[in-house]
Amino acid sequence: MTYDVAAVRERFPALEEGAAHFDGPGGTQTPMEVADAVAGALRAAVANRGSVTAAEIRADEIVLSARQAMADLLAGVPAGIVFGRSMTQLTYDLARALAKDWGPEDEIVVSRLDHDANIRPWVHAAEARGVTVRWADFDRDTGELATERVAGLLGDRTRLVAVTGASNLLGTRPDIPAIADLVHAAGALLYLDGVHLTPHSLVDIGALRADFYACSPYKFLGPHLGVLAADPLLLEGIHPDKLLPQTDAVPERFELGTLPYELLAGTTAAVDFLAGLVPGEGTRRERLARSMEELERHEEAVLERLESGLAQIPGVRPHGAPGRRRTPTTLFSVDGAAPAAVHEFLAARGVNAPAGSFYALECSRWLGLGDEGAVRAGMAPYTDESDVDRLLKALDDLTS
Repeated sequence: MTYDVAAVRERFPALEEGAAHFDGPGGTQTPMEVADAVAGALRAAVANRGSVTAAEIRADEIVLSARQAMADLLAGVPAGIVFGRSMTQLTYDLARALAKDWGPEDEIVVSRLDHDANIRPWVHAAEARGVTVRWADFDRDTGELATERVAGLLGDRTRLVAVTGASNLLGTRPDIPAIADLVHAAGALLYLDGVHLTPHSLVDIGALRADFYACSPYKFLGPHLGVLAADPLLLEGIHPDKLLPQTDAVPERFELGTLPYELLAGTTAAVDFLAGLVPGEGTRRERLARSMEELERHEEAVLERLESGLAQIPGVRPHGAPGRRRTPTTLFSVDGAAPAAVHEFLAARGVNAPAGSFYALECSRWLGLGDEGAVRAGMAPYTDESDVDRLLKALDDLTS
């Protein structure tokens, strides 16, 4: 079985503009199937969910289908899938709800490796309740968050640990199951930011042993939306603020207002697209397993080509340790050039590799890159060798 990147690329109209896209970590391009699903939902009659009119039934089916699709993608259950405007919004909402039971003697742990969406909501919730915040630092040279570092911060009063499944800045992938075992042994909950992990690896939230798993469909070819996955029994014990007429059923009690049906239809289409990256029969989960395995092989090969090429260009300095287990993401600086200037230089040559801290502000500062960060190049299902060669050629021109 071979990953056919040329066939995959044909499904992305945005690629017809001619740019080489390394901006996937900030949001991937959209395949036709997803765009058609969104448009189809907008063209059809929909109403508030119900069981009487065709419009009500259609809306209900869209929601239930999207819950099942995300459950298949994450190896969860539909009743534990919560939808929201974004991962950030869902995390803030859950942080406020959980913090109702926190007190001044309690503690939480956050990581400097994380995107701020998995830091600030917890810090704000802790501050509001007088809870102590403990910080897990990572190794600046390797970009690795050591399990032992997290272990040293846990105690009898730890209520929650928030950590990333993969750094959106460096691609680093902590040992989540090992961290989860330590967190649970301390009697705490684990909130896992899977936004950058989900597009690049087959996720099994049970195997990861996370209590909460958050991700964003627009990072894996879908629409702009947020998803939170958890055990429905765990969600039953959490009581967020909500409108009085709103149902108290799980997962709906966490979803404020009417859901965006067209975006949910697009989310289902995105999961189906991922499941069909390589041909094969079976359940959607089985097809996802095959496709994600082949996608990982493809992205690792493209990443290796990029990193080998970067190592040959004088003045290009990678951050973190190339070759370690991580997502296909590279962060680098160019000696004598501001990151924003490199971004502009590349863009003028049709290569989209943005620069910044990408909301991983604590991570960027800890690395010594300050608020301006560095240049990030991330792979996506449509990235091919010609994209890599264009990026390398442009950087060679810049440093010559």
